[in-house]
Amino acid sequence: MKMMMAGFLQNALRFALAITASPTRQSLHFPPIFLLHPFSSSSTSIAESHSFTVSYLIDSCGLSHKDALSASKSICLKTSEKPDSVLAFFDSHGFSKPQTSKIVKSRPSLLLTSYPDKTLLPKLDFFYSKGVSRPDVAKIVVSNSVILNRSLENQIIPSFNFLKDFFRSDDMAISVVKRFSRVLLFDLHTYLASNINALQEFEVPKSNIAVLLKNHLRSFMVHPNRFREILEKVKEMGFNPSQMKFILATQAMRAVGKSTWERKINLFKGWGWSEEEIQSAFTKFPLCMAYSEDKIMANMDFLVNKMGRDSSLIAQCPVLISLSLEKRIIPRYSVVQVLLSKGLINKDFSLWAVFGSVEKMFLHKFVNCFEEEAPQLMKLYQEKID
Repeated sequence: MKMMMAGFLQNALRFALAITASPTRQSLHFPPIFLLHPFSSSSTSIAESHSFTVSYLIDSCGLSHKDALSASKSICLKTSEKPDSVLAFFDSHGFSKPQTSKIVKSRPSLLLTSYPDKTLLPKLDFFYSKGVSRPDVAKIVVSNSVILNRSLENQIIPSFNFLKDFFRSDDMAISVVKRFSRVLLFDLHTYLASNINALQEFEVPKSNIAVLLKNHLRSFMVHPNRFREILEKVKEMGFNPSQMKFILATQAMRAVGKSTWERKINLFKGWGWSEEEIQSAFTKFPLCMAYSEDKIMANMDFLVNKMGRDSSLIAQCPVLISLSLEKRIIPRYSVVQVLLSKGLINKDFSLWAVFGSVEKMFLHKFVNCFEEEAPQLMKLYQEKID
């Protein structure tokens, strides 16, 4: 130790003399930093903790190296005691390793939980008490792991009770939570209650509100002023609040921001649709505006450019935009091409009859009826679907 300190003092002295003797920038010479800081135990300890954290996240939690590095920025594990108990907790409650890995990836701080049976278990027990199975509870937590950090008494239970009171059923409330677990994180009295009241003021039937709430709860998660603005706009467009299309139009406008709405208007105009055709298409099938721009472009491109149909025909049957190109349109068009080549159907066939009908009806009209003339149709159709 004495020799080390003597070496350190000698280097410090040389450094001081160098500055005094030659203050010019070129002549300044700084000794290596380790000579000025002979002790670095704290730095070594931090590096070791980080290395252990990353290794634990990879080896015990199943994270990729990239995800482990990212997660290690928010936690520092010095021992495996706490994280081991958390992993054991999830395992004992039926969480699969991939599910636990997803939870750790999204909320790494959960690994630092002390006594998980006291802090985490009550939240799982609440769902169990409502008849939710272990696999479904695991799915709820995986889809929204932040729920484990929220207060059971002040957040989760009040939000659940709000849904239960509206539907007058625990089962319906659970059904909603399964579809959109984040609902339990919102202040439902601020968002849901205000927006439900607005729908009732517009004389929307409670049964229709219930459908929207059950299947498209995200539509309610918007500031009440914006929600009321949407309702006003939908009514101005001619939708009747007593009909389900009013709800669908509300859902579509809620899902699409103002700037995206304008882009989609211009997208349809780019395909030759007039303002009137766009309005008519939205009135017939409000959700045509809710699909992604890529989806709209792909379907329009196939129907107009590949099939050679006038774009105005799609405006008259906008539900075509919603259909799967790979699973519905292309397989059925392959059948139609064979029929056209053999002169078995008119080239001006109805787009709705071919693409809009249920599969049983399509097979009856365009496959089974031509079994003798074109026996290969069923095989061709199945190959395209698969």
